Amino acid sequence: MQDDSVHNAVSPWPHRWALVLACATFPLVWVGGLVTTTDAGMAVPDWPSTYGYNLFLYPWKTWLFGPWDLFVEHGHRLLAATVGLLTIFLLAALWRCDQRRWVRQLGGVALFLVIAQGVLGGMRVLLDERLLAMFHGCVGPLFFALTVSLVVVTSQGWRGTGVSACENLKTRSQKFDSRLLHQLGTVRSLVVLTCLLVFVQLGLGALLRHMPVGAKPSTFATVAQFHVGLALLLGFDVGVLLWLAVACLRRVPLLRNLALVLGLLTAIQLGLGVGTWAVKYSIARWVGDIPWLASYTIKAGSWLQTHVVTAHVAVGSLMLATSVALALYALRWVPITERKKVPKAVGALGVAL
Repeated sequence: MQDDSVHNAVSPWPHRWALVLACATFPLVWVGGLVTTTDAGMAVPDWPSTYGYNLFLYPWKTWLFGPWDLFVEHGHRLLAATVGLLTIFLLAALWRCDQRRWVRQLGGVALFLVIAQGVLGGMRVLLDERLLAMFHGCVGPLFFALTVSLVVVTSQGWRGTGVSACENLKTRSQKFDSRLLHQLGTVRSLVVLTCLLVFVQLGLGALLRHMPVGAKPSTFATVAQFHVGLALLLGFDVGVLLWLAVACLRRVPLLRNLALVLGLLTAIQLGLGVGTWAVKYSIARWVGDIPWLASYTIKAGSWLQTHVVTAHVAVGSLMLATSVALALYALRWVPITERKKVPKAVGALGVAL
């Protein structure tokens, strides 16, 4: 494997394509959540065509000025096709410009995942199967996290991180600061755990959104309780991570800043979780005593319900992507003598997810 620290004359195109892909994937995740929230998943009954038309040749006036559910579903398909093409371009750039085999393989995994996601979406339409919709809802955030991973590993900061980190962690005696390295080890373990917790939480959320029609109310209640309990555990986990970042990692600003972003997203997500329950099911009884909320009623399909629920899904994907980026940098921030272990650690993280 070529030394990552040698970054002179390295083409910037893989990183640029990865950045474009990640920026295109997040709106796709948001629109995908909107499709589920508005029950627009079956607005188009055929696939890969749209009412018999080629996907890209469907009459644009019918799409833009037709029913809302058709607009959302067909737009979701167009955006998904665009993301698929961008993934192919990225893989081509990686094979042409990046000599690191494991990064090329990561690009190959991204192409496989986006194809699998497209097939899952198509089969969900053809079979009208809610279970496939649930898997479709889980693979989307995973693919988004993978695109962010590619942004990280193709960046110049990643290529130079190993050297700068080792220089910054050395003491005057040119020995590594064992205390800081121990703290970094704790952060690495904690952030990998955070990745796993976030993904499991996303899976539980997808199950709640795609609960089988014949499921018992007790089944829904059990899944909801696990979802809430895991949210509290995740909040505690991120809180500990924030404490380490602020109190112990002042010499590692990159990890600290990413941890702060993750903490902010977690706080927003917890608030959106409460809001999602309020706009879909009920508000707490004591809230009814507040005068300006006394007349609150749930309106199915309202603007508030649609966007609060969809935002809850989208921010969950952002949390997963941020925690994966944090985990990658934490795994990268190791002494030079251990740098060969980094690709294996990254692969292990991918397998765990």
